[in-house]
Amino acid sequence: MVIVLAFLTGGLYACGLYMMMRRSIVKLIMGLALLSYATNLLIFTVGGLTRAAPPLVPEGETVPPVPFADPVPQALILTAIVIGFGVLAFAVVLIEQTHRSVGTDDSNNLRGIEGES
Repeated sequence: MVIVLAFLTGGLYACGLYMMMRRSIVKLIMGLALLSYATNLLIFTVGGLTRAAPPLVPEGETVPPVPFADPVPQALILTAIVIGFGVLAFAVVLIEQTHRSVGTDDSNNLRGIEGES
């Protein structure tokens, strides 16, 4: 299962980088989202995939019973999802405002607009 997730993560990174190299700013945002998903999947895969009990310490014990699932990668991924959603929302609003003021989503046409007011 880890091999499949490794190939899936690599494919998401490749697709995300490909989308970010396109001329359209909308595709740039989609590539950014794919990179975010790939990073979340990478953290999840590196954290270890175990079908185990939650890490709850029973009464009278000092450690949880083995095997237990590590909650740290899950907490990191949850935080990354929230931050990634905020970044994507900001980028979409920024692109919408740019499209309203310039009238195009082609990144090559935006280069001549920098000095104009």
